[in-house]
Amino acid sequence: MAISGIINTNTSALSTLNALNGTQGSLNTYLQQLSTGKSINGPADNPAGYAIAQRFQTQINGLNQAVSNGNQGVSLVQTATGAIQNQTSLLQQIRTTAVQAANASNTTSDRQALQGVVSQLLAQVQTIATQTQFNGQNLLDGTFAGASFQVGANSNQIINVAVGDTKTNAMGNYSATASGSTYTSSGSFQNGGYTPGGSFTISAGGTGNFTAGSGASGLIIQGSVGNASVSVNSSTESAANLAAAVNGVSAQTGVTAKAYTSVAFTATTGTYTFTLSNGSSGAATNAVNVSADVTEGSNGQANISSLVTAINNQAAVTGVSASTQTVNGSTELVLTNANGNNINISAGITSGGTLIGSGLASGSTGSLTAVSGSTPSTVGSAITSGSANALIQGAVQFESASSYAIGNGGNIGFSAQATSLSGSEVSNINVTTAAGAQQAIGIVDQAINYLNQQNGSLGAIQNRIQASVSNDQTTATNLQSAQSVVQDANIAQATSQLTKYQILQQAGISTLAQENSLQQSYLKLLP
Repeated sequence: MAISGIINTNTSALSTLNALNGTQGSLNTYLQQLSTGKSINGPADNPAGYAIAQRFQTQINGLNQAVSNGNQGVSLVQTATGAIQNQTSLLQQIRTTAVQAANASNTTSDRQALQGVVSQLLAQVQTIATQTQFNGQNLLDGTFAGASFQVGANSNQIINVAVGDTKTNAMGNYSATASGSTYTSSGSFQNGGYTPGGSFTISAGGTGNFTAGSGASGLIIQGSVGNASVSVNSSTESAANLAAAVNGVSAQTGVTAKAYTSVAFTATTGTYTFTLSNGSSGAATNAVNVSADVTEGSNGQANISSLVTAINNQAAVTGVSASTQTVNGSTELVLTNANGNNINISAGITSGGTLIGSGLASGSTGSLTAVSGSTPSTVGSAITSGSANALIQGAVQFESASSYAIGNGGNIGFSAQATSLSGSEVSNINVTTAAGAQQAIGIVDQAINYLNQQNGSLGAIQNRIQASVSNDQTTATNLQSAQSVVQDANIAQATSQLTKYQILQQAGISTLAQENSLQQSYLKLLP
């Protein structure tokens, strides 16, 4: 290169200075990478990479918050399940007390004392339901429904949560009520069928009061779990058979059943000879002969103790027990089959196993008349030696912790819907009578089932939330790894580049000094 010999413009120095500016820019870039640990510190560094890194950061921030949300959700669910467990424990104590109160060894004052215990326990169940809170929100009074836990980084990545109402007036047994003439005019269904002498339907001549049907014509149980059909095989079928059939499909419907047969009679003085059996009118089973002489007691009423004794002597065979109760000053004979089997009263059994036509054997002078209620009212015709035999069927006690429907329920004397607790709430438990204690057992059983369902659902939700939290943490880790590939600086490479540009900077400065020194040498040519 020829020497220009000019001093006004130092072209070489300007070129060197321009190179130094470029070196300084690169030096600043690598200094910034090393100080921040990132290769992309702004959009100018890598526009596309910057946008990708920001999208990753958005997801990472959302996932980290979702993890926090999920952990709070787990704490809320644990608070609810812990409170429900305490309610379950209290209901277990109430049930034990009800079983105790149902025993005949208790006096009226004993049962009143037991009811005092039950009332205190019920009050605590109610307190837990109304006072269990999380962050100021009530959890168990039915208001925490339709809530959602945000467990993801994006919209609508939620887990829905609903906690049922566990107040004492919201839990209990959804029981079907009597409908039609089966129990209202041909029998009795008192206090859900738990009252002694208040769970029967009676028909003369062994005809039975149920309506046979199967498939679409049978009972269609539509419960909280699903639907299933139950056949009514004959008009004389026992409540025990029907309850067993309902329980056979309870896993499909969520509805269970018990059966109970209990009928009350007034008896006149006179002689009694008859055959007592169970089964249907055409297939009587476990038949025994009963004979007794009923005389007038000192109170002017029939003394039925001999009849009670004669029936109870055969109870191990028939499953039918006899007892007495006083209703409105009148002594009644109560026959009970606790399993819900039929009770047949007839003059005898034919060789084919069917009931003989008349009620009492020829020569019997006494009579039995079925009665119902506290008045009491007469049901059907008196059973005498000249009357038709009697077939007594029990009642099916449907039970569920949720509402349900019974298609063709009228076939066996019940309404089609059980949409409310209808007096069978936990808050209405009363163990001051044996019947009330028996009813209380069924009510508490369903309340415990309800709480178990709630805790089972909440436990599943807790597992879902914990699984979601774990997934969020894993996803956030992987996204951070992906973000690192795009955004983080390679320290080894950046250090090498920094050293390179530091050397270039030093070389450039040295060169610039040389270029300036060359310009000054031209001054020596001046005279």
